[in-house]
Amino acid sequence: MTADKVTKIRAMKGRERIAALTVYDFAMAKMLDAAGLPLLLVGDSVGMVVLGYPDTTCVTMAEMEHHVRAAARAKPQSLLAADIPYGSCATPAKAVENARRLIAAGAEAVKAEGGRNILPQIQAIIADGIPLLGHLGMLPQNALVEGGYHVKGKIEEERLGLIADAVVLEQAGAFGIVLELVAAPVAQEITATVSIPTVGIGSGPHCDGEILVTTDLLGTSPGYIPKHVKKNWHLAEQIRAAVVEWKESVVHPGGP
Repeated sequence: MTADKVTKIRAMKGRERIAALTVYDFAMAKMLDAAGLPLLLVGDSVGMVVLGYPDTTCVTMAEMEHHVRAAARAKPQSLLAADIPYGSCATPAKAVENARRLIAAGAEAVKAEGGRNILPQIQAIIADGIPLLGHLGMLPQNALVEGGYHVKGKIEEERLGLIADAVVLEQAGAFGIVLELVAAPVAQEITATVSIPTVGIGSGPHCDGEILVTTDLLGTSPGYIPKHVKKNWHLAEQIRAAVVEWKESVVHPGGP
C-alpha cells in the first residue's frame, strides 16, 4: 500500500501538480485526507505552531512519535510522511534507528533535511526499505546557525550546490524533494533537472507542487504568517469571534 502511494506521487511529475500540507493530530489528518491530498507531512513545525517552541530544533523524537501516532490513527489515504527531527540523523545508524521509530509510530515515509552532507544517512535509510523525501534550500533545523530564514540559490555557489544536492538525492533513491525558500529560477532549474517531483514552499511557481504549514494556510499560526503564504483564510479571527459570541451567551443567557 505504501509503495503504491509513493509510486503515485512519483508518477505525478509533469502530469499533475502535488498539493501537500502538514498535519499534527487525528482530526486534522481526517479533514485534510478527505480533501484528497496525495501527501501529508507530520512536520517538525509542530514545535512552533503547536508546542510553543521558538524553532524546530527543540522538537524531540518522542514528540514526533506522539504526533505521528495521532495522525496515523486517521488511516489516511494520503501518503503520511514524518520529519526526522533535529539531532536524530547524525550518523547512518542513528538515522535508520530514528526512521524506523517513525515508521513504527505509523509514518509511511520520512523526510530528512540536507543533501550531500547527509548522503550516507540517506542511503542507509533507503537501503533499509524506508521511503525518503528530501529537503533542500533553507533548512529550518539550521536556522539558528544561519541566523534566520534566508532564500537560497541567489549566488552561483549556492545554485550549483543545490542542483548537485538534488541530483544526489535522486540518485540515492529519494521519491521527491521539498524545496524551501529556494530562489524561483533555481527551483525551476532543479525541477527540470531531476526526474523526481519537487514540492516547493516559498520557492516560486515552477516546482511540481507546493506544501504549506496548514496553520499558516488557515491563518491560525500564532504570530507570524510567512509572506509566501498567498492564500490565508484568517480563521483565527473567526474562531475568536465565535468564542466571544458563545461567551456572551453564557454570561448573558437572556440577552441584553
